[in-house]
Amino acid sequence: MSCLNPSTNMSLEGVDASGILSEATSTVINLSGKPKSYSKLSMGSMTMAFGGCEQPATYGELVSIAYLNPGVNKKLSVAVAEILSSKLFVLKSQFFLKFFDLEVTYRTLTSIYFLYHYSSIAGTNVFKLNLRR
Repeated sequence: MSCLNPSTNMSLEGVDASGILSEATSTVINLSGKPKSYSKLSMGSMTMAFGGCEQPATYGELVSIAYLNPGVNKKLSVAVAEILSSKLFVLKSQFFLKFFDLEVTYRTLTSIYFLYHYSSIAGTNVFKLNLRR
């Protein structure tokens, strides 16, 4: 699973956000080798100062499970910066991408058993989730 969340200080009104998301999705899945169904992208606009000034800038986070490494990170950073600079006209020097590589804790979902139960404590219904291996 990979999640790319770029934010910009520019208005997205009149911007082909769908095109940006589509191109960025293709880039992430091509470089990660994971299926499209395992990717999530969202893009937003917010107040942001980059380097102490408010000229057009973009900040993004890429969270993934077990495929990031320095080589892939560099390729992703260059590719995503190219997409955002060409579509949003943000200088590449005004772009920052933060990477989070999550460890794989459970190899298969069959090794995890969820036990849900509903109990009543002091007249109040409480929903509990127990995680067992």
